[in-house]
Amino acid sequence: MLDLGFVRNNLEFVEERLRGRGGDPASLLKSFRNMDQSRRNAITIAEQTKAQLNKLSQQMGALRKSGQDDSALMGEIRDLKQKMDELNGYAAKADSALHDLLIRLPNLTRDEVPAGKSEADNVTVKTWGQLPTFPAGFTPKPHWELGEALGILDLERAAKLSGARFAVYMGAGARLERALISFMLDLHTTKHGYTEVLPPFMVNSKSLFGTGQLPKFADDLFRCSDADADAVARGEFKDNDHWLIPTAEVPVTNLYRDEILDDARLPICLTAYTPCFRAEAGAAGKDTRGIIRQHQFQKVELVKFVKPEDSDREHERLTRDAEEILEALELPYRRVLLCTGDTGFSSAKTYDLEVWLPGQQLYREISSCSNFEAFQARRANIRYRATKQAAPGAKAKLEFVHTLNGSGLAVGRTWLAILENYQQPDGSVVIPEALRPYMGGLERIAPETRGAKEL
Repeated sequence: MLDLGFVRNNLEFVEERLRGRGGDPASLLKSFRNMDQSRRNAITIAEQTKAQLNKLSQQMGALRKSGQDDSALMGEIRDLKQKMDELNGYAAKADSALHDLLIRLPNLTRDEVPAGKSEADNVTVKTWGQLPTFPAGFTPKPHWELGEALGILDLERAAKLSGARFAVYMGAGARLERALISFMLDLHTTKHGYTEVLPPFMVNSKSLFGTGQLPKFADDLFRCSDADADAVARGEFKDNDHWLIPTAEVPVTNLYRDEILDDARLPICLTAYTPCFRAEAGAAGKDTRGIIRQHQFQKVELVKFVKPEDSDREHERLTRDAEEILEALELPYRRVLLCTGDTGFSSAKTYDLEVWLPGQQLYREISSCSNFEAFQARRANIRYRATKQAAPGAKAKLEFVHTLNGSGLAVGRTWLAILENYQQPDGSVVIPEALRPYMGGLERIAPETRGAKEL
């Protein structure tokens, strides 16, 4: 959420940045300006009325002390009190309306974010690795064909169990998924210094509001029977309802909701494996084949809480931490800086890591690493005491932390990237060396080692 004072004092700048995202914020910001002005006028008149009330109260006290009739003055005081109550009530309603406007405004993108309308305007800032080569006459297959032929991916039975956009991993395929989760968590905790967290897989509305999923993206979420989408639309975010998490970013970021952190603890770096659940309401008809876009998938997430002055550096480090997973698995990828029109609602700056998929002859997103600055922290009320900046004897200033997060990595997409990049002409898939200890020494998945289809 943006700061009220900043928006009030920089309306033209805010409108310019929001327009760069592809929106048309003029009418929204006009409503903001009018509501804010009416609110401030009501507060000013209420303060003037209060001063007048205090003056009349003193006069009434003098009249009573001298034994004079104060009935006329009492009527005037009564009318002024009623007026002040009405003004305060109006100001409170205006406050609520301003808050409702603010929570619907996206974050402002950074100066270095390129202008653009869609992913076609994103800028590639780095490319790593050699694209795999295959023998002449051999056409690499997409992962859904490889997985089915090896008996390690069963989309047909998944559809029988749950419908479209679900998958069943079997045999070596299930073990590969588990191996990737362990490998990612081990690298992030032992080399990169993250603390592992295993959070709940259901959260309340307040948590989803804190990270920016609610109210805007309610239709993209799976909610439980105790969650009321209509209440969310009214701006009511409860702490006793439940939604399935779309990403571990939500519960991990909200660990410190409504808390004040000591700046000596920062940066706090956390990693978490969770399943993720997305209704994908805005993706109808997209990526219907394979496991690129699923209602349920696994992910290892990276989350950081940092001081504002450190967020740029920590954003680069977090992105590098995600990249090292791809490099350790020897999967070719590129880093892309998202343009203004493609940057997510809560983000000020985002790098996407896109892995090469030879079976589809394209790069696909496998991680999105974002700097949210204070946007999420303001919604979730996560602050810290800036003790080092405080003058001797002065009370430490409270500031909002900056939050960062990125996939480290999306496990299912890493799984399919391995199948497509490590496929062999004989139909087998070589296991990357870094994963073999997690696969019990297995060096390749071959038709004779699949061990699953008939189960």
